[in-house]
Amino acid sequence: MTRNLLLLSIAALSLFACKGPEARRPVRTTSGTFIKESAERNKILLEQEEKMIATIIEQDTAKTYLTSDSGFWYYYNVKDSLPSNPPKFGDDVTFTYDIKTLNGKLILSESDNGVQNYKIDQSNQELISGIRDGLKLMKVGETVTFLFPSYKAYGYYGIENKLGTNVPVRSTVTLKTITTQENE
Repeated sequence: MTRNLLLLSIAALSLFACKGPEARRPVRTTSGTFIKESAERNKILLEQEEKMIATIIEQDTAKTYLTSDSGFWYYYNVKDSLPSNPPKFGDDVTFTYDIKTLNGKLILSESDNGVQNYKIDQSNQELISGIRDGLKLMKVGETVTFLFPSYKAYGYYGIENKLGTNVPVRSTVTLKTITTQENE
């Protein structure tokens, strides 16, 4: 009987002595200052790039520069005066483009890139966001030169052995064709 009482009391103690599971805590915690500091660095970088682009625009009085809603500047080398529509979501376009530094040093030529095929807003093609946005402003036959801050170009990654990180670029794009997708 004593033995049963002893086993029963040990079982009761172990049943009531167990705590629920505890969440594991991280070994070290961060304060979130890295993200705040990174945002501040990016604001300063953008401000510097915008000043560089503004200086170029001020010095180039022969061209009429336009500002896009997407955060870049552009001018028309060849503008289509006929009423036609720019590409829309899902349209297939073919185009050529080059990439230069803001000073005009060639990074990628049109022949390096070749003729590009792109489905507006649906392709996973590795185009910089500036060109994807710029194509939506163009009509067939137009040639436009864009000035992109680095965040609209190659940003932090650059182009290996060709373009450093956080470098704003100039790109001349010629829209060759638009194939409109009909709604079925």
